Amino acid sequence: MIPSLDHLRRAYAVTSQATQITPLLDSKPLARQTGAARVFVKPESLQWAGSFKIRGAYWRLKQLSAEEARKGVVAYSSGNFAQGLAAAGEALGIPVTIVMPIDAPAAKRDATAGYGATVVLTDHGDRAREEVASERARQIAADEGLALLHPFDDPEIVAGQAGAGLEALEQLAAKGASTDLLFCPVGGGGLIGGVSLAFHYLSPDTVTYAVEPEGFNGMGSSLAAGAIETMPLGPGSICDGLMARRPGVAPFAAVQAAGVRGITIGDASVRKAMRMAFERMKLVLEPSGAASLAALADGGVDVAGKTVLVIATGGNVSLQDFQRHIAHA
Repeated sequence: MIPSLDHLRRAYAVTSQATQITPLLDSKPLARQTGAARVFVKPESLQWAGSFKIRGAYWRLKQLSAEEARKGVVAYSSGNFAQGLAAAGEALGIPVTIVMPIDAPAAKRDATAGYGATVVLTDHGDRAREEVASERARQIAADEGLALLHPFDDPEIVAGQAGAGLEALEQLAAKGASTDLLFCPVGGGGLIGGVSLAFHYLSPDTVTYAVEPEGFNGMGSSLAAGAIETMPLGPGSICDGLMARRPGVAPFAAVQAAGVRGITIGDASVRKAMRMAFERMKLVLEPSGAASLAALADGGVDVAGKTVLVIATGGNVSLQDFQRHIAHA
């Protein structure tokens, strides 16, 4: 259930052949603003398909049998895993079907289809959208004989996503730096599962924070309880990619082993972080991608005199939505 360091490295050796090395930005303005000694930002928003998701998706597709790859796969996603899986499938010649909630951002739907995936929309009404979408994906898998992939609750997804952490560690070492604190956003937990393990194995003194939207802090609540908890249905969040109501079993096992701590942020803080990233670093981030930066800027964690790493995970946002969010920051 919990991938070893060797497992993470094997996955990274494969995925690095299909991904870009995203930069590690040393932000003096953010360090001055927060009182940190140094602030590094790793913008996975500049990765292929606009987020880190292609790392885990590509590795997971490489684990398919020849017959599974021929028939294709189906998964559900609100957008970024959809694009990452679609891009990976296009690169490997594997057919991909994605089930998406009808209220997923149009930009993400269009981009997913642009990579050649078949997109199926679901109307969830007053039910949790991931429940409805996952039910439809399971039905499609059964009807069409496709391999059903989970967007985050899979040890291989965790192993693949760890590439973002291993890459950051290599970049930090090249700069002669090490981190005291790491902020990483959480939806279902695939990314933080992999990244926290990478730092747990190679930088055990780094304290990692799981950043979640208010009302969707399933990972933080589960860590506090020592067992997986499901958050009740409530108001939504502008962080559409982080609206999972509970963490996956595989990511939770990894995060719990790595000693991760939880923290929540509100929509207002996310909007401010989006604007700050644009004005200070010339980065265009979607709300989910700016969540970890919001946690840093909020001041809920004492970063004075410390070296901080922020994983900025995605930039899949339409110009209209981006303008609307930063206008209200």
